[in-house]
Amino acid sequence: MTTRPASGGVQSVERVFELLEVITAAGGEMSLSELSAAVKLPLPTIHRLLRTLVPSGYVRQLPNRNYALGPRLILLGEAAGRQFGSAARGRLDELVRELGESANMAVLDGQEVVYIAQAQSQRSMRMFTEVGRRADTHDTGVGKAMLATLPDDRVRAIVTATGMATPTPKSLGTLEELFADLERIRERGYAIDDEEQELGVRCYAMAVPGAPTPTAISVSGPVSRVDEDFGRRAVPVLRRAAEAIAAELMPVRA
Repeated sequence: MTTRPASGGVQSVERVFELLEVITAAGGEMSLSELSAAVKLPLPTIHRLLRTLVPSGYVRQLPNRNYALGPRLILLGEAAGRQFGSAARGRLDELVRELGESANMAVLDGQEVVYIAQAQSQRSMRMFTEVGRRADTHDTGVGKAMLATLPDDRVRAIVTATGMATPTPKSLGTLEELFADLERIRERGYAIDDEEQELGVRCYAMAVPGAPTPTAISVSGPVSRVDEDFGRRAVPVLRRAAEAIAAELMPVRA
């Protein structure tokens, strides 16, 4: 059961966002009984809020009577993602200046990662990831960094839904391999994509702590430059950037 701390805000607005967050955390779809069990609200109140959200398109009712996130949220999410990426661009630029390799920022969207910002290296041989590109979680540095912040049952649900493609011989192909790697990531605090998405490319990535949605930043480049020595330099720089982004995301109370 979820409870929100008193904030002094408009109660009905807080309750609407609580419902949307609970549905999101459950994978985007819940039955009325599941919602009732998950939130500390009377059933008539939940019904009233849903009757408001469904006609406006923020929630939709499925043929099986479950409630799911609605299409109106897509526009909000895309706009928020662009703004979020723009706000963090300065931190990515700092990563490039300090480390010399391309830097990216990505968020978890459903079962995939989506890249929302990039700062490119000035080297002639550099990595380029198009903003808006989607990728699997299990074979990307940012994806594994985000998965490591989630409970195992949610990781299993995400990876089972997408499958575990193996674009290179070094890609992780089983849940057992993935969970072993996630345990290492949780212990050391960062992820490595060691030629798992593309041969010849290595990536160091770190989750942004306390982000409202799973978020990670990374630096990547050719394995000839992005080696263990690079990693030792990169990790503290990534950590400072992730903590700075996290601080910038903290809500300001009126």
